[in-house]
Amino acid sequence: MAETHRPRRNRSVLVSGASIAGPAIAYWLHRHGFDVTVVEKAGAVRGGGYPVDIRGTALEVVWRMNILPRLRKAQVDTDHITFVDTDGSIIATLRTESMAIGAGGDLEVRRGDLTQTLYEAVRESVTFLFNDSIATLDDRPDSIEVTFRSGHRRTFDIVIGADGIHSPTRRLVFGPEEPFHHYLGACFAGFTLPNHLGLSHEGMLWNSPGRRAALYAAGSGGQVFGLLSFRRPGLPFDVFHDQEAQRALVAAAFPDECWEIPGMVARMRAADDLFFDAISQIRMANWSRGRVALVGDAAYAPSFLTGQGTGLALVGAYVLAGELATHTDHAEAFDAYEKVLRPFVTLNQDLANEGDTALFPATEESLRKRNAALRALSALPAEPPHATYSALTLPDYE
Repeated sequence: MAETHRPRRNRSVLVSGASIAGPAIAYWLHRHGFDVTVVEKAGAVRGGGYPVDIRGTALEVVWRMNILPRLRKAQVDTDHITFVDTDGSIIATLRTESMAIGAGGDLEVRRGDLTQTLYEAVRESVTFLFNDSIATLDDRPDSIEVTFRSGHRRTFDIVIGADGIHSPTRRLVFGPEEPFHHYLGACFAGFTLPNHLGLSHEGMLWNSPGRRAALYAAGSGGQVFGLLSFRRPGLPFDVFHDQEAQRALVAAAFPDECWEIPGMVARMRAADDLFFDAISQIRMANWSRGRVALVGDAAYAPSFLTGQGTGLALVGAYVLAGELATHTDHAEAFDAYEKVLRPFVTLNQDLANEGDTALFPATEESLRKRNAALRALSALPAEPPHATYSALTLPDYE
């Protein structure tokens, strides 16, 4: 492939965040000849976590990164899902071979497997600063000075915020989160717990109106991933930075003495890998300001109701890096990034459903109808590929 023309090959870039969007954009920036540093507040890339989907245009991105074969090996193969009633009795056990995930080349992998794969693809090529984060940004006409929490100072040409839905970089540059945070009416908590039920390549799902509890066994190991989600009328901004308040909020939403609920709540209270958040979207009129741009959930989180958070992060990283490579001026690159990507983001964010869903019934009536429908099935019905997942044809930047 022909090399991209870059009058300033070694522009220095700081990327904040080492989850998915961060290592992905670091990979592409390095490939285009940039000098890249990634700062991450945690001590290492985080493992474990819930399954995430890679499909449509995002599959093309990981293929171009040469990591698709490894991700294929990490594919989560779920044989069946068991739905249990409000009293814990089994409603139906359904095969999953006809589900959309895994069909047509789509991937479902554990989040930790994806982050580790992305990290290993780039760790020898870029500088990682763990146990640190950005404290201040001083955007100047010819550079941006960064002060880190550690006290160190460095100057970069560009800063990329890839630090999630509650992005500290966005807060520093654009102000408080509230104007950009669009709550979709529910919260969730994810954590690992012992696999005392002996689950293997399967899931179990319990519902009451407006609440859901799930156990997922990606393999046949000693741990499973637990998920507790619940509808709530108001956004609990006050608990986002208080993990004990998060635990109390989730526990209060699940007082039930049925199925595995008491044990899940107890494990949630003690989990050292608890991940709590609201089911929300980030919507912004602009994804950049000055020498700072946002990518992934920091700019356009679609919520896990769409199944496209990971996909948008991977595609956004590819496009932003490519536009920076093909424009000498960062402002022109940022404008081009938004022009290319925003229609795709909007289509995917519009997939979110705030009302009833089969996996999250809101009322007794919808739950009853859902359960009656499940009892008539032997396998989960196939879902045709959604055109939105592939609505963007990737530009060729190389």
